[in-house]
Amino acid sequence: MGVQRALRLGMIWPGGGAEHEYYQFAEALDDRIKIFLSCSRVGGEGDNDHDVDALLQTARVDWLEEAARRLICLKPDVVFWACTSGSFIVGRAGAETQVSAIARTTGAPAGSTSLAFIAALETLGTSRVSVLATYPEPASRAFVKFLGEFGVEVLHMQWLDAASGWDAALLDPEIVTEKAREAAIDGAEALLVPDTAMPSLHLVERLERATERPVLTANAVTLWQAMKLAGGAISVKGYGTLLAHRDVENAA
Repeated sequence: MGVQRALRLGMIWPGGGAEHEYYQFAEALDDRIKIFLSCSRVGGEGDNDHDVDALLQTARVDWLEEAARRLICLKPDVVFWACTSGSFIVGRAGAETQVSAIARTTGAPAGSTSLAFIAALETLGTSRVSVLATYPEPASRAFVKFLGEFGVEVLHMQWLDAASGWDAALLDPEIVTEKAREAAIDGAEALLVPDTAMPSLHLVERLERATERPVLTANAVTLWQAMKLAGGAISVKGYGTLLAHRDVENAA
């Protein structure tokens, strides 16, 4: 039996300090996936890109198409908008429009982090959640509103007030863990931690132990759905409930 070809995951990346997680994850899977990042334009002045007006700029379809075109020559199996805030800020219809535009531009399956959160919740059979968001309050509430469009009930929401993705990347893991524990109230079946700019893959299992429930982080749901859309989902232990879920094949 021949060696299975590596999945080629094209990621449209809005900046922040977590891109190393994607490469580390690929190495942990013995390079059964290849990651290609194409940086997109970002609204704001660099220190306030989590402001709602800045996010509406980051969400521009023409900017996403521009970044997507740079991936075509790499022949990706999927092209993914690896950004939570830049996809939920335009609501369900806007997020779906973004993904359709990326797919049309590249000819490849496409997805986004916000829509991956929804797909992950459906896979886990979960609709009652808590949210721990890195953003200031207005952007955090926009995420809650987005989830509501899909029938997801947010029982509790906390925000960490990081003004930018770069600030989110510097959040202390001890503080994130403590805030996650506070956010995981009774009745919430899972905890959602949006923002691909914050390194989180190494924290997922720690957060799950602290909260005693599944924890879905932005980079975890992004990689999970990107692999599924690429046609070769990989189950891997060490990164939490979702990435080890029994519905995926080729267990690591």
